[in-house]
Amino acid sequence: MDSINRMAIELVDEALDFAGELGIEGYELDSGATVIDFGVDADGGVEAGMLLAEIQTAGLATVQTRMGEVAGTPRPHVELSTDRPALALLCSQKAGWELTFDDFDGLGSGPARALVGEEEEFHHLGYYDEFDLTVLSVESIDLPTDEVAEHVAETTDLEPSAVFLPTYATGSLVGSVTGAARAAELAVFNLFEAGYDPTNVLSINGSAPLAPVSYDESVAMGRTNDAVAYGGRVHVTVSEDFDDFDRAISTAGPDYGVPFEQLFEDADWDFGEVDPDVFGPAQVTVDVVDGPTYALGETDEDVLADSFGL
Repeated sequence: MDSINRMAIELVDEALDFAGELGIEGYELDSGATVIDFGVDADGGVEAGMLLAEIQTAGLATVQTRMGEVAGTPRPHVELSTDRPALALLCSQKAGWELTFDDFDGLGSGPARALVGEEEEFHHLGYYDEFDLTVLSVESIDLPTDEVAEHVAETTDLEPSAVFLPTYATGSLVGSVTGAARAAELAVFNLFEAGYDPTNVLSINGSAPLAPVSYDESVAMGRTNDAVAYGGRVHVTVSEDFDDFDRAISTAGPDYGVPFEQLFEDADWDFGEVDPDVFGPAQVTVDVVDGPTYALGETDEDVLADSFGL
């Protein structure tokens, strides 16, 4: 298997080549690291968001939009499909790197995590990447500083000049796109947490509605999570049956039906205090090769309508 960081870097080069057309901006820090503003000060857009979702999945997923409805109103939906779900979603797209400093707070996803390989997914799959350049997509209301870049460089055992940090706020068009593109990832992660071998997941398709943008990060975080938990739909093809496929869906949690902004407020914005079962797509269909088909969960248009202001 080729390096997922190498594949992601090719897409980063494409983003920098077409920065003006995409409404994004790249610049070099004093340390030599490259920051690409996808949606902090830059406007970004839907096309930029789809390209960033491809970067986050190291080019192993196809990302596109289609028109659908929420509560009877036209609403774009973001669709993601991949035939390498364990690698693309768990080893790359998953947001598993917390970035906390005195003057910066963010969450990292992307193939840089595979150069570190400390999370359980990498131990289970036995995948550890090696490459001389790396990409960490950062979700934050602030653009990364040299301190952040140097931390990523040190942790991945690279020079700062080898680090690329595409960054966006949740409250941006790019944030809404990349949030909706996580429906499939959350389904696979939930199954992995339930004890299912992710290498048995042969192919996956996921979609979720594009949440309306709010520059209030609290509102944006609520809407983007609601989009997946109450409007996300996933289809999975697997090679082995399992007793707990319903663990993949958000309806597995007792808090299903409560808007995420309220859940976050009730937990004083400590995400560790939110029941993890509610993070996931609303509906999942599982096709077992030479076995049964499971249709699980349901969407909740009422919650989406309230969350989206419809």
